[in-house]
Amino acid sequence: MRGLFIAGRRESRVVSVAAVVAVVFAAGCGSSSTSGSLGLPRSALAATGVPKAIPMVAVGQAVWQGMRIRVVASAPVKFVVFTGTHEQLVKPTAKDNMHLMVMLNDVQTGMAIPYASVWATIKKGQRVVYDDRQWPMLSKYMGVHYGNNVALPGPGSYALTLLIGPPQSARHMEYANVWRTPHRVNMTFHWAGA
Repeated sequence: MRGLFIAGRRESRVVSVAAVVAVVFAAGCGSSSTSGSLGLPRSALAATGVPKAIPMVAVGQAVWQGMRIRVVASAPVKFVVFTGTHEQLVKPTAKDNMHLMVMLNDVQTGMAIPYASVWATIKKGQRVVYDDRQWPMLSKYMGVHYGNNVALPGPGSYALTLLIGPPQSARHMEYANVWRTPHRVNMTFHWAGA
């Protein structure tokens, strides 16, 4: 896993996700998070675009009203967007160097939180280098997440802002009074390059 590293504040550990072995260095909690360094090898994909073993690195995490918001990066991947009437295959471009994943989970149960909206904005200095929605995704290798491929312009420090929209669903009473307004999360990270 050469080229894959992040310097986190709190701890480091090795985590197994399904059949995928990922090196994850946990980041701090709260609305703003760590400043670390990460890079990903592009060789994580087979020629078919199906993941072999996907190295993943944690960018940061926060907690909002009992919702854990974790941000993880992996190598860019192919995915299919299905709208209910048609589907579209999305392939990584030659410039894409990251698949940005946002996981929303209940802190107490660990259950994934569906039907939210997630928008990600990444800046390098004052320049916006990425500003797009994160698609709701199901993956055998990466789990339930909101994700999209990203093309960062090169090594350096980046600021990530997430806008988490309230889950649009009927709610049982235990979730009746939480996550009712949009919430912003800010994190910084250092990209070492792909």
